[in-house]
Amino acid sequence: MNTAKKHASLFELDGIPKMSQAIPLALQHVVAMIVGCVTPAIIISGAAGIDTADRVLLIQASLVVSALATLLQLFPIGSKNGFYLGSALPVILGVSFAYVPSMQAIAETGGIPAILGAQIVGGICAILVGLSIKKIRRFFPPLIAGTVVFTIGLSLYPTAINYMAGGTGQPGYGSWQNWTVAIFTLIVVTVLNHFAKGFLKLASILIGMIAGYIFSSFFGMVSFSNVAQAGVFQLPEVMHFGIEFEPSACVALGLLFVINSVQAIGDFSATTAGGLDREPTTGELHGAILGYGVSNILGAFLGCLPTATYSQNVGIVATTKVVNRVTLGLSALIILTAGLFPKFSALLTTIPYAVLGGATVSVFASIAMTGMKLVMTENMNYRNTSIVGLAAALGMGVSQTSASLASFPDWVTTIFGKSPVVIATLVAVFLNVTLPKDTAAEK
Repeated sequence: MNTAKKHASLFELDGIPKMSQAIPLALQHVVAMIVGCVTPAIIISGAAGIDTADRVLLIQASLVVSALATLLQLFPIGSKNGFYLGSALPVILGVSFAYVPSMQAIAETGGIPAILGAQIVGGICAILVGLSIKKIRRFFPPLIAGTVVFTIGLSLYPTAINYMAGGTGQPGYGSWQNWTVAIFTLIVVTVLNHFAKGFLKLASILIGMIAGYIFSSFFGMVSFSNVAQAGVFQLPEVMHFGIEFEPSACVALGLLFVINSVQAIGDFSATTAGGLDREPTTGELHGAILGYGVSNILGAFLGCLPTATYSQNVGIVATTKVVNRVTLGLSALIILTAGLFPKFSALLTTIPYAVLGGATVSVFASIAMTGMKLVMTENMNYRNTSIVGLAAALGMGVSQTSASLASFPDWVTTIFGKSPVVIATLVAVFLNVTLPKDTAAEK
């Protein structure tokens, strides 16, 4: 009997590969996403002012739900010939930085419950996008999607700088110790990004955070008292934070969910183009966006912040050509296991703000430049530069001077004055629809 074909290839979607080959590649995906997955939870817990125990639960939920959302995309539920949730494509999902600016604004007024309520509305919006993907997609060409992503990156810079200084409102904010640790972390990340190769380059942020963490311990910035108090094993708590539906928050996040649903198409397209040498089918995109919406609705009940596809993991797939779903499923199982052990989540809460700031400032810069790359795929004539410039100017300008909306109702400030993303998106879409095409310049 011929047993030569005992294991599937890493370069095939289906089948079980050799575990000795699959596990290292799965760990590579975990390393690439885990820092980005838990950092938004840490940032938002600080903005909401919740205690350490709730911070641990928020991080735990981030890991567990991200793993479950990834498994849903890899192994869809339903009939391929009918209604189904998931794409069956090699992607990794995690809590998204794209929502952080808006979530910070919501957290300051309505807390975590208002975010989770808005997330449910956003999940419904994503489902509607999935059901009408062909009609909506045309409103978000690369020019518009790029403008939005660019604005998101810009809006995150103050968060990074405040963290580098030690975290707003924290003892020692702006001290030389915090800046020393932050700059040290940034240097490590930058050196590895530009001079290292292979695993060291891929895991540059993780290694930078570990180095910064060790360095910060010499300044007495690390305390393990919360780790000792954390449990060993715990399932996520349903409705622990509660859910509130604040209209202005629902509008802000709902719009972002529409944008990110369309943006996810880019990640799915990059995955299939880079790993499978084809474009995703309409059915795959349909199931992908529906799964994205449903997983976020369920995630809200488990206390997880909004998730999205991770472009860095898409990059790994495109680079390695490893598309085997079981391999990426192993990544999800590792993330799920980490989330079920509160001591691991508690350990992550001991990371000093200065270390987080030094490590994430380059991530935020990368987000902004990703947006700029998307924008530059279009012909940057006078019309298109006007769209990008005006959208970014009005979005960033109003958010940085939110007092300019003081005479308006509070809901106006919540939607338009706290995060630049909403205004930038609306302005960019409106101008792209109304301004005449500069056909002469395009020729």
